Amino acid sequence: MSLDFTAIFARWQMLQDGLLLTIQLAAVTTLTGFLIGTACAIARRSSLSWASRAAGIYIESIRNTPFLVQIFVVYFGLSSLGFSFSAVTVAIIALTINVGAYTAEIMRAGFDSVHRGQWEAAECLGLSKPKAYWHVALRPAMERVYPSLTSQFILLMLASSVTSQISVEELTAAANFIQSETYRPFETFLVAAVLYLGLSLLMRLVFWLFGLLIFPRLRRLGTAL
Repeated sequence: MSLDFTAIFARWQMLQDGLLLTIQLAAVTTLTGFLIGTACAIARRSSLSWASRAAGIYIESIRNTPFLVQIFVVYFGLSSLGFSFSAVTVAIIALTINVGAYTAEIMRAGFDSVHRGQWEAAECLGLSKPKAYWHVALRPAMERVYPSLTSQFILLMLASSVTSQISVEELTAAANFIQSETYRPFETFLVAAVLYLGLSLLMRLVFWLFGLLIFPRLRRLGTAL
């Protein structure tokens, strides 16, 4: 078998546009998913039974259904309700809902790891629950689960390839279009795989550098290395 990448690289602009959209999807949904996940983690630990139950239903529903099915539910569900959104907007909504549930469980584990004495100290200082989470618990909780969060957000980026099923023109969709034109599926998807690998490694580097900036323990480790 002879490999020929000429036709694929002749359509490099299409792959580049798909890669850029993949990065944009990952960036937006990482931020929104983290915010939603953190809020749901707090709700899950809340003494308010309705808030804890609602967060639990959301988390378990998402974690126990396939992501592809979730995309179709959002895509066709919004249409049936009379809402008209672009495929990219639907992809952002579906990805955010998905990663928010997984982030909630990761952050809940982080909050649970905060020593009880720190919560008691916050109460003694008269801090409200929201202020205690913000000033006392959030940073140490994030630091303890940061590797898990990083892995989850990289998996989110890779999962964005599924959004090609609703015509989102990200990297996988671009690769699929190219292979249908060139009849070179192996070479096309090999290039796409290399791009995904490179993007995953880049994200790990970015998250590592971000961790060095905000977490003293990681910063000390980086200095020692």
